[in-house]
Amino acid sequence: MYHHSGSIARQAAGSGTGVLEPVAPAKDAILFQRCTWCGTAMYHRLLCPVCQGGDLHTERSEGVGTVRHSTVVHRNTPAARNVSLIELAEGFVVRGRVMGPPAAIHSGDRVRMSTAKDPVRGEPVFQLLDEPYRAWS
Repeated sequence: MYHHSGSIARQAAGSGTGVLEPVAPAKDAILFQRCTWCGTAMYHRLLCPVCQGGDLHTERSEGVGTVRHSTVVHRNTPAARNVSLIELAEGFVVRGRVMGPPAAIHSGDRVRMSTAKDPVRGEPVFQLLDEPYRAWS
């Protein structure tokens, strides 16, 4: 007969990986995991994508990164918005939105996190660190 014990479930939940145990309240920070075996940084994973290790510890990102890809989306919103892939300085990639005109966001732009969660989409929001290059305008 199967008997579910609450004490066993509490001991097993999140104790080994650190994924469910943030290091501090993350109101204005992005928390990511780092593999203790190979040092790979990743965002919202249960296993390391490089070595498949499950021994991950949680760290706080500084929130500074570079736009790797940005696209303009016109659906489900009253105005166009951008969806960007941001590579943060710690070495992981996160999907988010960069504030500003969607057509002005390009690969290679440096950004800093503005808020950890967009109230509508739940994604991080970034702002440009440098003014976009406007030589052609």
